[in-house]
Amino acid sequence: MSVFSLFAHLVERLADLLAPLCHGSATAAAIVLFTALVRLLVHPLSRAAARGQRARAALQPRIAELRERHARDPERLRRAVLELHAVEKVSPLSGILPSLLQLPAFFLLYHLFSGASGHSLLAHRLFAAPLGGRWADALADGGVLGGAGLVYLGLFALVAGVAFFNYLRAKIQLAQNPVLTGAGGGEEVPGLGAVGRVMPFLSFLTLVTVAVVPLAAALYVVTSTTWSAVERAALYRRP
Repeated sequence: MSVFSLFAHLVERLADLLAPLCHGSATAAAIVLFTALVRLLVHPLSRAAARGQRARAALQPRIAELRERHARDPERLRRAVLELHAVEKVSPLSGILPSLLQLPAFFLLYHLFSGASGHSLLAHRLFAAPLGGRWADALADGGVLGGAGLVYLGLFALVAGVAFFNYLRAKIQLAQNPVLTGAGGGEEVPGLGAVGRVMPFLSFLTLVTVAVVPLAAALYVVTSTTWSAVERAALYRRP
């Protein structure tokens, strides 16, 4: 049995357990619950990422001093910042690598809920919307205010709310850590500043994802992004 078949079997068993409560939408509810359970399993990696980011944030006052001292020599500033991280045993990428280690689980789930490996799951529905269908199918079958269209409107509203919440948090984080955008000269990691400047807007790409993938995959994406927003709000809250 492949990993995909095993995961699909587990989701089907969850759906059987939820059927008395959720009826025809039990499989959709099982996808949401299974996604949350997987996110719970990888939560220790999220905590490690938060610790790494806090360690980097603690160095910001000293980095600001280095930036002032080497304002006219960006290359020397870059070397000094890297040396500071080495002395304090804080990687410039701490907080990033634990997040990257979570990606295989996320890709696996996305593939399960969007590809042929999850065909038995895609045959079910969330209310009037087939889990194997897309927003374009909903528009063709009843329009925006049809049964399936209303399901997507609900998902879009939730995703937009989460994206705006993430946007505000990212703006605050960048204001508190200007080194992420390379403000004032120099970057901890070459190219990180450009990523930092576009980061607040990335959450809104989830709207596009939900619109083009099968509904089962959209439920996974919505659940995972909502979990991430709540998790980050808890892990990165200021003391």
